[in-house]
Amino acid sequence: MSLPDPPLPAARMGPEIDSLCEELDLATLAAELDRKPRFPREEFRRLAERGLLGLSLPTRDGGRGLSAAETGAALYRMAYRSGATAFAKLMLQPEFSSVLASHGSEALRSDYFAPLCRGELLIGNQLTEPTAGSGLRELAMEARPDGPNGYRLRGTKSQAAFAADAEAAIVYARVPREPRTSGLSAFLVPQDRAGIERRVVDDLGERWMRRGSVRYDNVPIDAALRIGEEGKALEYVLPELTRERGLLALIYLGVARRSLEETRAHVGARRVSGHPLSDRQAVAFPLVEDWVDGDAATLYARRVLERYDAREPVEAEAAMAKSLSVRVALRTLDHAVQFHGGRGYSNELPFERRWRDVRSGDLAHGSGEVLHATAQRALWPRAPALE
Repeated sequence: MSLPDPPLPAARMGPEIDSLCEELDLATLAAELDRKPRFPREEFRRLAERGLLGLSLPTRDGGRGLSAAETGAALYRMAYRSGATAFAKLMLQPEFSSVLASHGSEALRSDYFAPLCRGELLIGNQLTEPTAGSGLRELAMEARPDGPNGYRLRGTKSQAAFAADAEAAIVYARVPREPRTSGLSAFLVPQDRAGIERRVVDDLGERWMRRGSVRYDNVPIDAALRIGEEGKALEYVLPELTRERGLLALIYLGVARRSLEETRAHVGARRVSGHPLSDRQAVAFPLVEDWVDGDAATLYARRVLERYDAREPVEAEAAMAKSLSVRVALRTLDHAVQFHGGRGYSNELPFERRWRDVRSGDLAHGSGEVLHATAQRALWPRAPALE
């Protein structure tokens, strides 16, 4: 008897996901991208051809118009079938740039967002700075006015995904004008401009993203590259984090479920002193808890996305869905390493790589501390913000 199916509806894009995983052998590719990091451009384009990019975005923006809950089920399936976070996160690249679709000019949407949805162009997101990680209100990068229709960017962004590979990036900076516009502003910046210096760093996991730092040395940009109004970018990006956190939760849980099933099969077949390893309660009980906790976290994330689709306020719940999913997934993966013994600790098996990839989930798109602070304000509204 196998594990009961996880508590998710069938993914509407399930057949496309399954066939692509098989055709491209994404499980093997995930290991290759870890050993020799690169951005998988051909696979990105193939995802677009199958209609697997921007699932939750409106069709007018190049997406598929699925609900967040339907999108979450598809992402879970991709993570589960491929056994990796990478390709589900590839599917989410338009969502990660949806501030451009929602607030960018018609020209910017046509020249940049539409090609992104077609898998022809990669857009990075550059928020974090060396002295301002989760504290978005502490960002120091400046977009200093330069004449009536331009700016000059000055500062450094750090921990930027696709630092060396993105053709363009959404860059968040402060415009030093009157107090009423002292918030963040967003700019779509082509990354081939003079004065931009890009550097890749070695990462623990998700190496295919080739994260790094991007330094802007007085880079001139036209006002037409600004996304939306001056000083409003923080208002644009924070609501989008709610959807992203709920979707990311199901990616981590999909990888965990794949690992749990593989571990269950292994301990059932492995015999010690004439008995299967699964007869040992010290092995079986943790896996029972992984199964139940994984399904509980999946139900919770699914419910958060359904409430999001119903336009209910779920900022705190989405934050905790991501936090819970990372915690459950890391524990499940740790058990997979442990119960596969020495091979589990090696790169002969995928579990150590999956653990390294999922570990980023407690840092990116809101650290665990920021997520808890978001939930704290739901219980005690006067608690201070960390974003």
